[in-house]
Amino acid sequence: MTPTTAMEAAPSAPRPSPTTPGLDDRITRALVGAAVGDALGGPVEGWTPEQIAERHGGRVTGIVGPWYGEDWRTARPIAPYHKGDGHVTDDTLMTHALIRVYAKVRDHLDAYAVADHLVPDLLSPRWIPELEAEALPLQRIFLAEKWIVARLHYGHIDPREAGAGNIVNCGAAMYMAPVGLVNAGDPRAAYAEALEVAAPHQSSYGREAAGVFAAAVAAACRPGATPEAVVDAALALAKDGTRSAIEAVCEVAARHEDFEAALAPLRAAVEPFDTVGPDYRAPSLGARRPSRLHAIEELPVALGMLLVGGGDYRRTVLGSVNYGRDCDSIATMSGAIVGALGGEVPADWAATVAEASRLDLHTPARTLTEVAREVFARDLERRRAHEETFTALAGTR
Repeated sequence: MTPTTAMEAAPSAPRPSPTTPGLDDRITRALVGAAVGDALGGPVEGWTPEQIAERHGGRVTGIVGPWYGEDWRTARPIAPYHKGDGHVTDDTLMTHALIRVYAKVRDHLDAYAVADHLVPDLLSPRWIPELEAEALPLQRIFLAEKWIVARLHYGHIDPREAGAGNIVNCGAAMYMAPVGLVNAGDPRAAYAEALEVAAPHQSSYGREAAGVFAAAVAAACRPGATPEAVVDAALALAKDGTRSAIEAVCEVAARHEDFEAALAPLRAAVEPFDTVGPDYRAPSLGARRPSRLHAIEELPVALGMLLVGGGDYRRTVLGSVNYGRDCDSIATMSGAIVGALGGEVPADWAATVAEASRLDLHTPARTLTEVAREVFARDLERRRAHEETFTALAGTR
């Protein structure tokens, strides 16, 4: 795959039609699609495709129960979470938290919005599906996400610099879909805003992935967009190892239409850029350290599965889930992108996830749609004011 200048220009887009979802539908499908992908991937996270097939008697084709069955509370004391049975994980919890920040700010976000609004949200009781209890989101999120609270709430670090020193992983990227949706149709703006929002959380290729993922979601919102066009938009902005990893994975993915045949080749393509190593549960000594040469695994594979799935939600997300490793985040990302493209999320999956997680998956989408329209109106006003100023300065018309 190679970037195209066409994706950098704003194309003349057709108006939404019954077969071309508009902004409301795309935001809903992206956010519901991300949550469903998260819930499907959660119970098989950390395992290999071979282990997943052995545990479930073949490939996962829908919502499954916990890996350890009824022993989920005690099987892993360090992570006593009820992953499975339709429960979303921290990917969705963080995504919804960021939407609540947008609902408060009602404009573009920056690093200070994370300090002023996201951190207090993580310290406010919420229903946590995997804990089957109301608790602070801080008590569920991973160490790399706890970093945000430690650095900003307790350390009072400059929010624009707080991500430096953290574990470099997909933690920031996994919840950046709202940034792409607020900047629907404008990948470059989504990329820039996501880099700013991710600054208190991540550095290096973890922060870069957040920007590129948001850009991919924004590109997917363009009427007439295709999986290939989304990848081109991502490549037009991606830097260093992230760009190289996406190129390598997507070049391989373009040769496949069946995710079963693509599982091993995609892993082989991303492996040179992945720092975690072959055993996901026993990371290598070089795992998750800053580097200009490496990339997180999740985003390139999500984009690869988008190509393999050809824009179909089931094929894209099930390929992501059965890939294993950090597959809840892979499926969250691919589910958001394919949903933004207009892919239809199976209604039965969405209903089961909403009921099992005790979460309203549609209200956050309606909220973010309102915010996106308000932000666009603000952007128009700012652009017109800038045009008037520049015209007066430059003497142009």
